[in-house]
Amino acid sequence: AQALSIFGDHSDVMATRQTGFAMLATGSVQEIMDLAAVAHLSAIKARVPFLHFFDGFRTSAEIQKIEEIDQEELVKLLDWKALQEFRDRALNPEHAVTRGTAQNPDIYFQTREAANRFYDAVPDIVENYMKEISRITGREYHPFTYYGHKEAEHIIVAMGSITDTTKEVVDYLMAKGEKVGLISVHLYRPFSHKYFFNVLPSTVKRIAVLDRTKEPGAAGEPLYLDVVDAFYTRKEKPLIVGGRYGLSSKDTTPAQVLAVFENLKMNEPKNHFTVGIVDDVTFLSLPVKEDISVVPKGTFEAKFYGIGSDGTVGANKNSIKIIGDTTDKYAQAYFAYDSKKSGGVTVSHLRFGDQPIRAPYLVNNPDFVACHVPAYLGKYDMLKGLKKGGTFLLNSMWDAEETKKRLPDDMKKYMAENNIRFFIINATKLAQEVGLGNRTNTIMQSAFFKVANVIPYEKALEEMKKAVKKTFGLKGEDIVRMNIAAIERGGEVEEVPVPAEWKSIQPSVTEENGDLPEFIRKVMIPMNRMKGDDLPVSAFLGREDGTFPAGTTAYEKRGIATHVPRWIPENCIQCNQCSFVCPHACIRPFLFDEKEKAGLPEGTQVLKATGKALDGLSYRIQVSVLDCTGCGNCVDNCPAKTKALELVPLEEEMDQVERWNYITKNVTYKDHLLPKEAAVKNSQFAQPLFEFSGACAGCGETPYIKLVTQLFGERMIVANATGCSSIYGGSAPSTPYTISQRGKGVAWANSLFEDNAEYGFGIALGTKKLRERIAQLMQQALQDGQLAEETKTAFTEWLQGKDN
Repeated sequence: AQALSIFGDHSDVMATRQTGFAMLATGSVQEIMDLAAVAHLSAIKARVPFLHFFDGFRTSAEIQKIEEIDQEELVKLLDWKALQEFRDRALNPEHAVTRGTAQNPDIYFQTREAANRFYDAVPDIVENYMKEISRITGREYHPFTYYGHKEAEHIIVAMGSITDTTKEVVDYLMAKGEKVGLISVHLYRPFSHKYFFNVLPSTVKRIAVLDRTKEPGAAGEPLYLDVVDAFYTRKEKPLIVGGRYGLSSKDTTPAQVLAVFENLKMNEPKNHFTVGIVDDVTFLSLPVKEDISVVPKGTFEAKFYGIGSDGTVGANKNSIKIIGDTTDKYAQAYFAYDSKKSGGVTVSHLRFGDQPIRAPYLVNNPDFVACHVPAYLGKYDMLKGLKKGGTFLLNSMWDAEETKKRLPDDMKKYMAENNIRFFIINATKLAQEVGLGNRTNTIMQSAFFKVANVIPYEKALEEMKKAVKKTFGLKGEDIVRMNIAAIERGGEVEEVPVPAEWKSIQPSVTEENGDLPEFIRKVMIPMNRMKGDDLPVSAFLGREDGTFPAGTTAYEKRGIATHVPRWIPENCIQCNQCSFVCPHACIRPFLFDEKEKAGLPEGTQVLKATGKALDGLSYRIQVSVLDCTGCGNCVDNCPAKTKALELVPLEEEMDQVERWNYITKNVTYKDHLLPKEAAVKNSQFAQPLFEFSGACAGCGETPYIKLVTQLFGERMIVANATGCSSIYGGSAPSTPYTISQRGKGVAWANSLFEDNAEYGFGIALGTKKLRERIAQLMQQALQDGQLAEETKTAFTEWLQGKDN
């Protein structure tokens, strides 16, 4: 594939089809609970290994209120004779055998076929255990289960979390009189025609088979081909089309499922379609209409915007457990992240209701939205889809009047037009007052319960305090006390009246990115504004192999730090230690000649550079405050007797943005004046070719990577192994490896964790071979004797020093 994806689809599990494992699919947390036992029980009885799979991230990371099966009930189902036989087959010196031989052509084929009877027995064994689980739980299970109209004409066949979404859409369409249905695949291997046709309505005329994988070059995706094959020998054959959806956890909404049913109604339904994206290149995508709401009435939906490592996700997990465990309400939670190690955007999606929640997709029409990070105002369309009369809670560092001034016009207009209730709380200040630093999560959690009225506030306070004592009890009384104080301060929310005149605001639409590179304008900026799902296939023409331009992190300017370093020139000893330890290359020393100094923005302070080699130059430490993560490494490591750096609120240093922009565009790096390999100070005058990565604040790895690029970056090729270094080093669209002022930079690529040594060795061999060929050509040219003296000298020097 063109890239790594840690998110969920069926690509990996489909690669196991030929292994001989029986494959059991589940589509919800409840189904996992119910059918996990079927996998274990069937494996023992059938003597066939089982692979029980469900959608990674979407289902595996979901928090859901479910009913547990009593273990005593499961024990009754165990085939003890089969279990004993299984144990007797274990390797044991008491009954020694040889297993795992090398077989030759004379017998391998026969012994392979001898296993057929075990696989033939699997569907019936699974069916019998599913009947037992159905008896215990009251929830019906079979190798294939049907849901929908008894005389359905159009059905979908699918497996995984999309089945619950499809059930909701089936109910929606049946209420409109349509004859539709769903076959959920549970036992995928062996694929039993018998049990498939047991549940297929005889009235079906058209079938759409949905696969959550892509197999380039195949006649169709796996499940589609299995269904087509099932009908091959039957006289009555419905029209069957296949489609792809949800790759890499692409959210699959009810509207997308509705589009699949709409496609089946067409005179000529599109086959091999995609849904959930806009394919304007090969035109395979289905048109998707506006979202439809199919969650049960009375379901409360909420979204929380946080920042990685601020505790928002943990607080919301706590909230969902409080509501799920202490009330009769059903509860569900999903958590969406980007790939930054910390400091990236997190969005928590919570639902509560009096009926079971079958909604394995993100919240699109919330009743409540909370923004825990004031810097997100104007960056993200956080109010999109917020219901009329809904609630918006903002962690605001300003009072009510100042907050209203700082709200974007489009946000003001939306709140006024949709009768949104608006609340603010200065959680950042309160967290500092109670001793929690920047950890605002507990305060914002308390504020949510105060304004959302999902459960009585006093009850929520009681449960939150219990959770704090359980979570932090071992960390000491002080930690518990601070968190309880934060919970109590969370009630200090203030409602801000929304002026009616905001309805008449006309938000300005200005194009402020015209001078930026095309990739930044058309791909990176939409992705960083959480609008990547809207990008069509054509946006990636020319990037099909996963190649992205270098140095894109320089355009992010996230502004996520609440406090940033301020340089105090009179205390500075010009050691460059602050630059050396900075994980994100956002504090740097610069040297200025007279012309460069003359162009500095007014009020910019400089020092006379120390050192004989730097005579006539000026010196300054410059901070890129919008790239800083506020870790404080630079302040902590400043060795000056009186610190030359101090952390101050970001707002107080915003004038440094203009200075950074001028210096990085107009001032040259002067690392040639000092041998950069001789001292730490010297090395920091070189341009770092690794900057503004998505690494955690205070990361201990990235300063070393940055230093290596300062020493060797213009000649580096990096073979990266998957891990932290690949995530902060190359998470689309953010690439921190950049290009020098001389136009050269780090060539970087990531293969796998497992083959990194071979991958890097291959690159090294290829480079060595090319250099050997260059050397041969140079030596041949020197022997021919037709080179100019200058060229001859250059060739000779290169050949003499090429292995240094």
